[in-house]
Order: sequence, then C-alpha cells, then structure tokens
Amino acid sequence: MTGSTEHTTSPAAACCDGTADPAPAAPRLWTVDEHLADVLSSVGPLPAIELQLLDARGCRLDEDVHAGSDLPPFDNSSMDGYAVRTADTARATAEYPSVLAVVGDIAAGAGELPRVGPGQAARIMTGAPVPPGAEAVAPVEWTDGGTGTGLAADAMTAAVEDEEVRVLRPVAEGAHIRRRGSDVAAGSRVLEAGTRLGPTQLGLLAAIGRATVQVRPRPRVVVLSTGSELVQPGEPVGPGQISDSNSFTLTAAAQEAGAIAYRVGGVPDDAARLRAVLEDQLGRADLIVTSGGVSVGAYDVVKEVFESYGGVDFRRLRMQPGKPQGFGRIGGATGVPLLALPGNPVSAYISFELFVRPVIRTMLGADDVHRPVVRARCPAALRSPAGRRQFLRGRYSAADGTAEPVGGAESHLVGALARANCLITVPEDVTELPAGSEVDVVLLDS
Repeated sequence: MTGSTEHTTSPAAACCDGTADPAPAAPRLWTVDEHLADVLSSVGPLPAIELQLLDARGCRLDEDVHAGSDLPPFDNSSMDGYAVRTADTARATAEYPSVLAVVGDIAAGAGELPRVGPGQAARIMTGAPVPPGAEAVAPVEWTDGGTGTGLAADAMTAAVEDEEVRVLRPVAEGAHIRRRGSDVAAGSRVLEAGTRLGPTQLGLLAAIGRATVQVRPRPRVVVLSTGSELVQPGEPVGPGQISDSNSFTLTAAAQEAGAIAYRVGGVPDDAARLRAVLEDQLGRADLIVTSGGVSVGAYDVVKEVFESYGGVDFRRLRMQPGKPQGFGRIGGATGVPLLALPGNPVSAYISFELFVRPVIRTMLGADDVHRPVVRARCPAALRSPAGRRQFLRGRYSAADGTAEPVGGAESHLVGALARANCLITVPEDVTELPAGSEVDVVLLDS
C-alpha cells in the first residue's frame, strides 16, 4: 500500500483548474449625475387631459389657446357717469356748464339702449354698454350728478325722469370707454402651450368663454415614511421613538414642486404592513416617494418589499449626505415610478431636491426642471470626504454674492436645515477649500 498526501485548499481557491476564485467585485458607486440621468430617462410628461378650469390650477397648457371673440365684447364704460356727445361738452366750464337732458339710465348688463342725440346724455354705470350716439363718458365727478346745483358730485342721486345734468368740463372723444377688442382681439393667441395656469390665466380663460382646457395634469405623489420608531406629531414620544417629520417635509416639498401630494403616516418595519399600504396607494399614485429603510440595517424591510415587486434597484451614490438610494418601478416597465430615499431628515430632503423634484417637474412638462445654480463666494473654509460630492446647507446672499454654511454636515440637523436657503456644493475630487473660495450654490427658494 502506497501512502498518499491530502491536499487542502481555502474556499477562495476552489476553482476546478486550480486557480483561486476572484474576490467579489465591490458594489458600484454611482455619481449624482449618473443616478439623476438614469432616473429622468425613465419618466416624461404625463398624458394630457381635459379639465375644468379650477381643476387645472397649477397645470401646464398642452395647447395654444385662441380667443373666440373680442374682449371686451362691446364698447363699455370704465366709469360711473354720463354717456355724451363730445361736441356738447366742448365749451363746458364750472362757471358755464353744459346742460344736457338725461334720456335714460344704463346699468351693466342692459340690453335695450337709448340713443343719445344732440344736447342729450344717458346716465351710465361702470361696465355698461355705451349707447348709440355717445362718443365719450363724463365721470360723475365732472358733473353735478343731476342735482341741479352746478357743483361736482361723487355719486348719481337724482331720478332719471325729467332730469338734467350739468357737465363741468370738456370730455374728449373716446374718454373713459373700453373699446371692443382692446384687451383681446378675436382669433388672437392668448396663452401658449406650456404656460402654467395660475389665478390670472384661469381668469383669462373664463373671460374668453373657456370652461375646460387641455393640460398636462399635476402628478399625484404618494409620500410615506417607514420605521417602527416613528410616532405622529402630537402623540407622546416614548423611549427610542421620534416624531415623523420626513413625511411632512417631503409632502410639502412635493406640493411646492407642483404635485398633488398625499401624505401617508409612518409605516412600521413590517413587510406585510408595508406591502398592504403600497397596494392601497398604487391606484392613486403617479409617483411613490419613501424615506427610510434603504441602508443595510437588519430591520430595513423596504428593500425586501420593493425588490419582491421586481424592477427596483438599490444603489450607493458618491454623495454626502444621501449615499443609499432606491429607484425603479413597481409593476414592471409601465408600473408606478418609485424613489426610495434615506431616512435621515437632511438626507431625505436633499435627495428630494436633487432627484424627486426634477421628476415631478418633468411629469408636469415644465421647462425649469432643476433648481437654479449660481456661483458664490464661501467665507468659511470647507472640508469634504474624498470621492463624495458634498451638499452643505447654507445661507445665500444675493446682495454680496456669498454663501455661508449653516450648521454642520451631519444628516440629522433639521434646525440648521430650516434656516438654509441653499445647498453649497463641494465636488467629488475636492477635499479642502480655503476661506473665500468660489462654490456652486443650489438655490432652494427659487
């Protein structure tokens, strides 16, 4: 019997050809720009729909709007006063007024109008149609108001029957008359596609007779925060618990960006409960935004639930704060887009500004998808981790072109966040900046 030698190998060297297995590849680190581009490439403006005017507030037009008729639709008075012929008032003075016979009383909405002939006038109210024969309107302050006193009046008090009015100064042709079509001419374009509909635009649409309008609807955004430690504001906070602030911050931010936002209270770290909430909300969501549960914690069930739907990718970014991010669609390529943000309040808010807000603006069909970025001088020296794009909270002053850091870099400092009006950006390849350096500043109040 011959002897034999037992060969042993480590688990990392178990390849059949005798070579060692390669070490596991490190997870990819995405840049901020790569992640944003990936997110925006999968969304676009929502399909246009026809809405009643008030329902269209905040939406953007998907059509050019043309006026079907003139605005105003007829010549009308811009003052309370008297419709007159200019020749009858040409020599009028306070000492020698023009005395005119009042032949009628014209209120706004009047249909039948008296004719104004030589030596005559018609009492007229603001907005009332100018009668035939009249060439101007004498404001009541330029008359005696029909009182017979010869003194200027600020109200018309006399009865119409057998009335005379004294006009105390000349009235130029066309004075105090709003001409037909002087505001909007029939057939003219009054609003361009892409216009955001606010109160004045909706008023114009109503004025030209439009009851509905074709728009890009405001996206419906469901916002929920996760974590068994969360309690609702106003409820007692027990040991290890905190008030849920993220859902309020993110819902308000979504509304400010132009969305119709639905806030869902804190969801505990329970996969079944989270799945039930999602299933309940999917029917009304164009976009779902979550905060919390995207790190590597043992109780982070968000990834477990979302990954079970398929199509959701959790990744790490070269940024601080906000390194862990999740993105995808629930329900396949045509499902509802999801953006899963970190749970720390500052990380969640900055992630919203960088990634969620551009998605909402894109869905709206807006041109201004991104926040404005300006160059500013930072009076303080800055330090930043290598390989990370850092976003520091700051106060920007347009008056002197400076941006001063507010608070520290920690991602839980909501007091400092509330005082900030900008994000000071330090690039990935910069670890130190001396005081007075120029930096890119993302303006949050614009």
